[in-house]
Amino acid sequence: MRVLAAMSGGVDSAVAAARAVDAGHEVTGVHLALSKNPQSYRTGARGCCSKEDAHDARRAADVLGIPFYVWDLSDEFAADVVDDFVAEYAAGRTPNPCLRCNEKIKFAAVLQRGMALGFDKVCTGHYARLVEGPEGIEMHRAVDTGKDQSYVLGVLTQDQLQHSLFPLGDSLKSAVRAEADRRGLAVADKPDSHDICFIADGDTAGFLDRRLGTRPGVIADETGVTIGRHDGTHHYTVGQRKGLKIGRPAADGKPRYVLDISPVTNTITVGPRDSLLVREIAGIRPTWTDRPISASWRGQVQVRAHGEAVPAVISYEDERVVARLDEPVAGVAAGQALVAYRGSRVIGSATIAGTAS
Repeated sequence: MRVLAAMSGGVDSAVAAARAVDAGHEVTGVHLALSKNPQSYRTGARGCCSKEDAHDARRAADVLGIPFYVWDLSDEFAADVVDDFVAEYAAGRTPNPCLRCNEKIKFAAVLQRGMALGFDKVCTGHYARLVEGPEGIEMHRAVDTGKDQSYVLGVLTQDQLQHSLFPLGDSLKSAVRAEADRRGLAVADKPDSHDICFIADGDTAGFLDRRLGTRPGVIADETGVTIGRHDGTHHYTVGQRKGLKIGRPAADGKPRYVLDISPVTNTITVGPRDSLLVREIAGIRPTWTDRPISASWRGQVQVRAHGEAVPAVISYEDERVVARLDEPVAGVAAGQALVAYRGSRVIGSATIAGTAS
């Protein structure tokens, strides 16, 4: 089988490619050049799009003895991930760029190009398990729960899963690093990338200011009384507690949290944590990794990448996925993903559009 191994320059993708070689596949490595100006090196950077990462990927491919190429997908990445990220914040929502990159770049643009070139599957270093089921490929949580990435892969369709390989799903991260060391891969001890790859210094607010500018507005309590000022609604997300810059303490002395973001009125509404609790979440633009939901059923939903899955009754109503939770959760932000599970199995995802208490 001809396999296209997406190699980011990190330890996970390198070991995934190595395992694909061991499985007897004809493997070709490809590094995705996603930055328009990839001058930055890892020193002081927090992402995974530096020149050094491209060099690390090439060196790993050389050790494995596989062909290696660099694909320039910077235009697609800028339009589908970066511009989307900025637009979502401008609209008062909180996007997940890693999920969007998986949806639009790694498992759309790369898969489409790979299939056109005659490859059978795309291999990545994601931590998730693919299982051949009676009705197609099932995606399950990884064995290493601390590294599980099924949430950000919940946007994949059944057709995309049919053409995907996740060789690390049954492994612990510690075992992957040890294997990389045994194989002589220089990335064995390389730190994991974190935060947002296209914001190397981690200053999301500064990045958005450069794109959107500053737009001073008011911070109000639940009654509408102005209690502070802000420099732009894009600095905030629902559930945020720190950095509110409110001079007036709450009457009960307890912390305030962001409850609502309104770019139209340029207002941030804050209040007590109890006001964040929701029992119902509605998602739009669903994507099914499994069969589409046609009736209500009991499962679990996860609303943030590193959050816990919570029991819920899930249904499909008026082209929306609706999850009615057994217990309330706090800090659910519009723009994030609502990913539905049945045990360890991913059923699908939708973009959070609204909540109810």
